[in-house]
Amino acid sequence: MARTSAADHGPIHREAHCEDCSLSPICLPMAVSDTDLHRLEDIIERGRPLQRGEYVFRSGTPFESIYAVRSGALKTYRLTPEGEEQIMGFHLPGEMFGLGGLGGGTHPNATVALETSTVCEVPFERVEGLATEIPGLQRHLFKIMSREISDDEQLLVLLSKRSAEERIAALLLGLAARFRRRNLSATQFRLPMSRGDIGNYLGLVVETVSRVFTRLQVQGLIKVEGKEISILDPMELSRIAGVQIGA
Repeated sequence: MARTSAADHGPIHREAHCEDCSLSPICLPMAVSDTDLHRLEDIIERGRPLQRGEYVFRSGTPFESIYAVRSGALKTYRLTPEGEEQIMGFHLPGEMFGLGGLGGGTHPNATVALETSTVCEVPFERVEGLATEIPGLQRHLFKIMSREISDDEQLLVLLSKRSAEERIAALLLGLAARFRRRNLSATQFRLPMSRGDIGNYLGLVVETVSRVFTRLQVQGLIKVEGKEISILDPMELSRIAGVQIGA
């Protein structure tokens, strides 16, 4: 696995603009008016694409920026005391990550690309200063912080579920909701993570993950073609997961 970080991204590219990005309604630009958008764009840095296995930051990297996924997908993980990887979350286009380092001054976890991805880097000191002048931006930053806390709580909820079926059904419904927020299909989507990553995240061995996917498909609840997933019976999947659709 390649060991590069955001600092290795090479020249910063600024030809892509927030106003042209389809993700702007769910990203930082949603918090500012059109007249203030250029002030936000002036501090956003866009590096070259990350290849699968390349790092945005590693555990212990000084906290300097927060990040938004522009394309692709990434995962955040920590190392256990035994030196094993424990995945803490996945990040999809339009979602922000990296605020975990705010309290301690360094990133406690590492974030790495699951596939070819691009991210927007936002130097925190600069966006923090801008947020004092743009109340909407400040509120949005608070929402991002709250969402990171909620993501940690969601992982605890997933791991508290008794069966593998419950965990995987809840994960699929959670991903569906995230795709829905991007105005994409909530019933047909591609899983950017491997079965092994899913198992790591949910506390399951990869063989169990594969068996559950097969079982749910045999039951007519989902259709699986490689990493392509079709949710055929969201209501029954919701019943298994113990969650409400849209929750």
